[in-house]
Formats: sequence, structure tokens, C-alpha cells
Amino acid sequence: MRFIADFYSKKYADHRADFLVCKMTLEHIHNTGEFIAALRRAIGERVGTPVFFQVPEATRILRDCAFEDIYYEHCSYFSPGSLARLFRANGFEVLNLSTEYDGQYLTLEARATSASASHKPLPQEMDIELLAGLVRNFPQRLAVKRKEWAARLRDIAGKDRKAVIWGAASKAVALLATLPEAQFLRYGVDINPHKQGHFLPGTGLPVVGPGFLAEYRPDLVVIMNPIYREEIQQDLGRLGLTPEIVTL
Repeated sequence: MRFIADFYSKKYADHRADFLVCKMTLEHIHNTGEFIAALRRAIGERVGTPVFFQVPEATRILRDCAFEDIYYEHCSYFSPGSLARLFRANGFEVLNLSTEYDGQYLTLEARATSASASHKPLPQEMDIELLAGLVRNFPQRLAVKRKEWAARLRDIAGKDRKAVIWGAASKAVALLATLPEAQFLRYGVDINPHKQGHFLPGTGLPVVGPGFLAEYRPDLVVIMNPIYREEIQQDLGRLGLTPEIVTL
């Protein structure tokens, strides 16, 4: 396999592929229409070439007021409808839309089609009315969620308990930036060795490995992504720790 350390552009249009995969990248691209159109031009007459894309699922973010998943690096957010319309408008037939990773990610399977082809929308794409409602009352629901979490964090801090964040990535940065009450959290824990010994941006929270907790012995672990709760609980058990666990 050959890796090219560069942004994709038309200069790579002559790289013929039988399958195109793009995971967790489209949300970082400013002009998504131009990007997808460039991919379709690169495919050219090879109608039927399959593509697979994965992005954060915006409907869940709006529904659950997942403020920890909203940050400036993501300049585009997609629902099933908007993602499918983007591809269909640029010469693709959308074959499948689904959510993965406990509903956090949206995936699309499509294939290049001829310019004259027309395809009916999938049932999942009918989401305009749903999104409009979620956007309308998002500020009110977010205010309630922030108030609840602020109260919970103040209660923990008031009891002088040692608490850490598990998952020193974008969700943790967003939590700390959104809730000043989270500043009493002393460490961010991450299994990625490249993060350990460094600091989270903005707050400077130190990032440590799980082994650090054997000596620190936290009273509370705040897990940034609930999908990892069982795995993290097992890791804590192997360290001889039984702290209270809270998931964002």
C-alpha cells in the first residue's frame, strides 16, 4: 500500500481506484460539493465504482444536545438526507444509509452513475421536518443539559473527590470549554501513548496513561464516550480500582 501525505485534489485524478473510502474527513472540508464533484470527475466513465463515506451523525447531536461533539474543526455536519442529497447531486446513486458506533456515525454507500440516471430517495432521507424541530428547540434543551451537568460537577467538587476524564480528545476539550465547573478535573486519561505526557488545548489538562491511576486512585471517572464504558470498567478493575463512573 502506498501512502501519499497530501490533500486530495485534481492532481490525483489519474489515480484509478476500484473502491473509494473516506472516513471521518468530509466534515473537515469547507466546500463539500466541490470535493465530491472532483471525486466524481476522477471516476469518469467507470460507472458503478463504489464509494463509502463515514461522518458524525448530526441528527443525534441535535437530538441529544451533544455539545461535546460540536467544535470548530467540523465545518460541515450531515444528516442522512443532506449527505445523500450531496452525493446524488454530484452523479452518485445512494445505495445505503445507516448509523454505526452506537448511532454516533453516519455511513453512506453509493456508486457512480450516469448523468441521465434518476434515483428515488431512501426513506431515511426524509428528515427536513425532524431537523427543523430539533434546531428550533435546541438552545432551550441545551441550556437544561448544561445546567444539569454544571450542578453535578459542582456537587462532585464540593465533596473534594479526586476525579479524572477518560478520553483525552475532542469531546474532553469541548466539555472543559463549555462547562467552567469541570475545571476541578485534574487529569485526562487516554490509552494513546502519543497523547500521554502532553496537555489538552485550552485548559492545559495533563494527559496520563491508565497505569497512572493505580497510584492516583480517583474517586470518580468521567467517561467521554459511553460506548467504552464496559471496556474502561474492566481496565479499572485490572488496576484494582472501583471508582464511581459517570458517562457524558
